[in-house]
This record gives sequence, structure tokens and C-alpha cells, in this order.
Amino acid sequence: MKTAGIIIVLLAGALLLYATRDFPPWGALDSPASTHVSPRYLQKAMEETAVPNVVTAVLADYRGFDTMFETTVIFCAGIGCFILLRVFRQRPGDRYYRHIATEITLHIKGGRIPKKSSEFERIDALWTPYDLIIKTVCRILVPFIQLFALYVIAHGHHSPGGGFQGGVILGASVILLAISHNMRTAIDRFSEKTNNLLMAIGVFIYTGIGTVCILLGAGFLDYRSLSAVLFVDKIMARSHGIFGVEIGVGITVMAVMISIYNNLASAGKQDEGL
Repeated sequence: MKTAGIIIVLLAGALLLYATRDFPPWGALDSPASTHVSPRYLQKAMEETAVPNVVTAVLADYRGFDTMFETTVIFCAGIGCFILLRVFRQRPGDRYYRHIATEITLHIKGGRIPKKSSEFERIDALWTPYDLIIKTVCRILVPFIQLFALYVIAHGHHSPGGGFQGGVILGASVILLAISHNMRTAIDRFSEKTNNLLMAIGVFIYTGIGTVCILLGAGFLDYRSLSAVLFVDKIMARSHGIFGVEIGVGITVMAVMISIYNNLASAGKQDEGL
């Protein structure tokens, strides 16, 4: 089976390399992209979408279908990691608790402390004392990181940024909390159920905007039709539509990043992490 897989990969790779012979030379000025596509986007993007950042206009408007499926691929990656790694039925095992006041560690085999008490904190098997400086600095930094992520998403029209970049920064802020404290702390503040819902909601926002365009009598992701419900002209409607799908992208990217980290770092148990 392993040999068959290697043969398939080699054949597919050879086919892809053979197909590159038909590509125009790198940087060729007479290639279709250089003579038709790029000049059209550079000259008309601001006029047609009211978005100064041409990259954002291309990704979310001119190539809206492509970006939608890129977002869907990210969503499928998160779902695939969840299905392959997530462990729902955990066997009773050793549990470790720390008495907060005395720093005494309790080792309980196959059970747990009967009553949930604020005097005890569940800890990992390889738990080490928290570094007060790291823990405090990270706790202070997380809100500012999240604020900057929202700025990156919102300001993607005018500067480098957008849903992918902002979503990555948002996800990194939650992962930082899990690393500096522990995974249970991060999950208590951002539950697995909420995270999984947000993975799907981001994709639904993107496709939902396209569906609204169809209901308004236009093509899928033809944002100009949104002018009827946003009470703006068609150019600004395209700008607002781009912003809407960027929000959807950011939500999905953030949730997928958190889900993949939680499952990889805890071997699917979402209990003890790095």
C-alpha cells in the first residue's frame, strides 16, 4: 500500500511538472496576465470598487469565487483535523490538582475531586509553576493583539490586511493564551462548541452574501445588487460587499487555527496541551 501511494504521488508530480511547459516564462511581459488581466485590475479597481488596496479588490471581488473556495478549503482542513484527531470518549485516568493556597499537588487515580472548588486547580501531568512575568504580560497583550487583528480586517481596504491576515492574528491571540496559561483556560474562555460554530458561520457569511445577490436578481457575489438594501450607489455596494466577505473569511480562519492547534497540541483530547 505504501509503495502504491509513492507511485501515485510521483506520477501526479510528473504530470504537474510536464504541464508547466505550457506556462509563459516567468515575468514575461507578453503573457496574458501581463497584457490583459493585470492592467485591467490596476486601472479599474478603484473606479469600480472604491477600494484603494487593489489586492483586496482582486481577492474579494474580481476573484471572489476563488477566494470563497479557498475559505472553504480552510474550513475543510479544520473539519478534517477535528474528525481525525478528536477523542470524545476518554478512559478514566490519572488526574492532577494543585491546591492554590499551598501549592500542594494531588494525584488522584481514575477519579476527580468530588466538588468543584475554587481552592483547587486542575493541572497537567507535566505541570510546572507558572512564570508570573510571562503569564501577566501575555494576559495584557492578548486584548491589544485582538484589537490590532480587528484593525487589520477593517482596514484591509486601504492597507495590507484583510480577512486572512486578521483571522490569523485573532487565532494567534487565543493560542497565546493557551500557551502562556494552559489549554483549559483558553477553552473555558473560548469553548470548543463556539469555535466549531464560528468555523461554519464564517463560510456561511461569505456564501450568504452571494446568495443575497442572487435573490436581488444579480449573479452570485455580484455586490452591485446590494445597493438596493444598503441604500448606497453600486460602487460603494461593491466596497461594502467586499468588507462583508472579509469578515466571514476572518472568522473562519481564526476558528480553524484554534481548532487545529487544540487538537494537535492535546492529541485530540483538548485537555492537556503544550
